[in-house]
Amino acid sequence: MARKLSWSPEALEDIEATASYIERDSLWYAQICVSKILAVAESILDFPESGRIVPEIANASIREKFVYSYRVIYRPESNRIVVAAVIHGSGLLEQVNVRVKGDET
Repeated sequence: MARKLSWSPEALEDIEATASYIERDSLWYAQICVSKILAVAESILDFPESGRIVPEIANASIREKFVYSYRVIYRPESNRIVVAAVIHGSGLLEQVNVRVKGDET
């Protein structure tokens, strides 16, 4: 059975906020950036272990891929990949730590 891609509500809000921020300068670049984030997230389904372990969390089950200067943070599970956050590389992970742990169900 193939895994499916799931997005946390917060990760979707992160993408919307990112697009809104970039859009102030360039609608075109905002569209390109969001498209690339979505494409990279989809590619995780094929190779879920390809992302690096998030150094600040140091948990092998929490991984990240980079898109431009953004970090796509996700948690592979047996039947799905959960994208927990999409944050700028200069952002703090303190608030994200709770999101990535998930509901262990």
